Amino acid sequence: MKLKVGVIGTGLAWERLHYPAFMELADKYEIAALCDLDRSRAERWGRLLGLDPGKDVFTDYYAMLERPDLQVIDILVPISKNHPIAEVAAQTGKAVILEKPMGATLEQALATKRIFERYDGKVLIAENYRYSEEFNLIKKLIGEKRVGDPVFFIYHSTSCFPCAMTKDTFSATEWRQHPDYPGGDILDAAVHNLAGIRHVFGGIEHLQAYGVEQGDDFSPYAAITVNLKFLNGVIGEFSYYPAGQEPQKPLVGLRIFCQAGMIYLEDTKCGIINIFHNDGRIEPLSFQPERGYYNELSNLYNAVLYNEPIKVTPEVEWGDVKTVFAILQSITDEEIVKVDREYALA
Repeated sequence: MKLKVGVIGTGLAWERLHYPAFMELADKYEIAALCDLDRSRAERWGRLLGLDPGKDVFTDYYAMLERPDLQVIDILVPISKNHPIAEVAAQTGKAVILEKPMGATLEQALATKRIFERYDGKVLIAENYRYSEEFNLIKKLIGEKRVGDPVFFIYHSTSCFPCAMTKDTFSATEWRQHPDYPGGDILDAAVHNLAGIRHVFGGIEHLQAYGVEQGDDFSPYAAITVNLKFLNGVIGEFSYYPAGQEPQKPLVGLRIFCQAGMIYLEDTKCGIINIFHNDGRIEPLSFQPERGYYNELSNLYNAVLYNEPIKVTPEVEWGDVKTVFAILQSITDEEIVKVDREYALA
């Protein structure tokens, strides 16, 4: 059985991330309607998909959501639009795919979580790091104690936003270059890294963060560094550098130091996780990069048809969003901030 999908937003995230995954799962999904404020763009996609421009292409998502035949709504819009559109989609009873983060502010993210709880529909937050092969493999290695209990980690991610601003990339979009939400690229991109490490280690007890201020709109900080203590006792340092490059290879990446060795992921596209044992053995484990989008859609399909649990719910995403705003608060207040214990809205 194919599920009929209505797509809200046919920009880069649709073109490069969700559309290829839908095509790979063409036996499970049918793209039946498209909505975009840029009608010409939506019509181009409609022609490619064989849709009727008079019946299946919309500029008003309210009108598209009224279609009774649609079973799934895929929302791919700028961050500031996530909450208001999700709020309307939740009330339709249709299954929803919502891009991260699920709100432009902490208050919006909480409101999104609560409205989906109220209408009790199936909703999947498209946090691809939690669905990726690499982070699921690392989570498995930690769970089975392949190199003993984890003690601490270092995780460094570099994403040179200025390098990509004039290219055909996500960084070239106007709303990312001049964001109307707190944190800029930290909320948009670093949230992935934080979701990945939370997927491995779980909830965070508290954190303390520092940032290097800059005047560029895309991010209030040229770099941030965060010390974290997880509820399971693991400690670590996460650093994010959106304003520069890391030219030396291999990259710092993610290094998890355990009692009997180290787990190392250079980056999410390298295809190899290396396990360094204390006795000198090196154990490489391969993974297929960028499978998170495919795995997201597979999970939703099984959830709708077979009642499989959705792996990344609004409740799960709420923890990731809280972490980003806790970092921003810690930098501003120069204080330790509790995250998954006694965290309160300002």
